[in-house]
Amino acid sequence: QLRLVESGGGLVQPGGSLRLSCAASSGGFVVDDYAVGWFRQVPGKEREGVSCMSRSEGSAYYSYAPSVQGRFFTSRDNAENTVYLQMRSLKPEDSGTYYCAAARGALDCLGGMDYWGAGTLVTVSS
Repeated sequence: QLRLVESGGGLVQPGGSLRLSCAASSGGFVVDDYAVGWFRQVPGKEREGVSCMSRSEGSAYYSYAPSVQGRFFTSRDNAENTVYLQMRSLKPEDSGTYYCAAARGALDCLGGMDYWGAGTLVTVSS
């Protein structure tokens, strides 16, 4: 069973930056075999997709929610089995619990995700 563990959340001032990590652990895990997305959720609101990373025929594909385009960037380190979400120019509305999720063999994050981390809390406030 694939395990995903997020880290890097915390308190940051508006306009600041934060980098979240999603470490994957499972025998035989290869990050390129999965679509990996970041999602966030605020109590009382539905979970929303933030970013997605996938690979097809040797090419990497990235997508972002309109609200974070130009500010958030997702990347991966295959050697470390880790996916990152670099966040900059953070706004209070970016606050929430951030989750990484993976879908095996998927080309996007629009379908159901197979594995989820427990989340890491991001608070953007003065």
